[in-house]
Formats: sequence, structure tokens, C-alpha cells
Amino acid sequence: MKHKGTVTLETERLVLRRHTLDDAEAIFNNWASDPEVTRFLKWSPHESLEVSREWCKLRVASHVNDDDYNWLIVLKSSDEPIGSIGVVGLDEKVKSVTVGYTLGKAWWNRGYASEALSAVVNFLFEEVGVNRIEARYDPRNHGSGKVMLKAGLVFEGTHRQADWNNLGICDCSVHALVAEDYRRLQ
Repeated sequence: MKHKGTVTLETERLVLRRHTLDDAEAIFNNWASDPEVTRFLKWSPHESLEVSREWCKLRVASHVNDDDYNWLIVLKSSDEPIGSIGVVGLDEKVKSVTVGYTLGKAWWNRGYASEALSAVVNFLFEEVGVNRIEARYDPRNHGSGKVMLKAGLVFEGTHRQADWNNLGICDCSVHALVAEDYRRLQ
């Protein structure tokens, strides 16, 4: 893989960019403090703006690493951060990454998450040279599975009671795409 780090990506409606310390308030207000948004995630809702500030500090510090891929999802029309997306797992030996994302409830069902995921998929295959991209979700979170399908990832199966989230132990559905299939579809 040719690591490039978190570079700015643009789509028709979105800018995917690095975090800044100034983003903490929008992160807290737009998604990180919402228990409905974090219901199927592995991190608890932020209980205060200070928690979001500390999270931002960690993100900003991680951006110095070439193998760090974590973006804020920002609306072009308003410059408003509405979510985040990034690589949450990386395996150099098989050139594989696991991608995760979250989006504020006010922006659900508008195609923003699949637009962001498609941009990240293209970047990781075209620029970084990954061989496999996968994403996992609790199958009770139907919307997340739809995002993956719209972005071109293929359903591979469900592992029973193989993961956990804020609801406890859960099944884990996996969608993925390998470079060979990605290139054939282009």
C-alpha cells in the first residue's frame, strides 16, 4: 500500500477533510451526543462538549501518521460537519482495511453516507492500493447495510453473536469489495 494519510476528498455535495480543534462543537451537537446515532456503535454518546474536544485532539494528533484515514463529512452547501468516516482497522499483509462511519440523524436517508463511503472506497483502491475494503454492522441497523450496498460493497455474510455495540453482544454482517471486482466494475 502507498499510504497517503487523510487527504481532502470532494464529492458532488460533500467535502471529506481532516478534523480540527474548532470542529468539537459541531461534532458534539450534530451526532456525537445523540444516543440514537451511537446506538449501534462501540463508543458511548459524548456526555459533554469537553469529551468531543478531547476526541478532536486525538483525531488531530493522529493525522500526522501516513496510515491514518479519518475524515469529517462536511456539507459543501453550509460548511457544516455532519458525520465522520474512516479506516478503523488495517491489515498490511493482505492490504485490507475496515471502514466505519457515523452520520448525524438530521442527515439520514439523504444519500450522504453512501456518497462519502463511495469517495473513500475510490480513494483507497485508486490512491492507496488496498486489496480489500470491508465494513461491518449490526444487522438490526438496516440503514448501514443499505449504505454499504449503495457504495458497491457486496454482502458476504453474517457472523452470529460475533461482535458488540452499545446494545451488547450482537450479530455482525459484513460487506466487502476486493480490488479485482472493483476494477472490473469500473
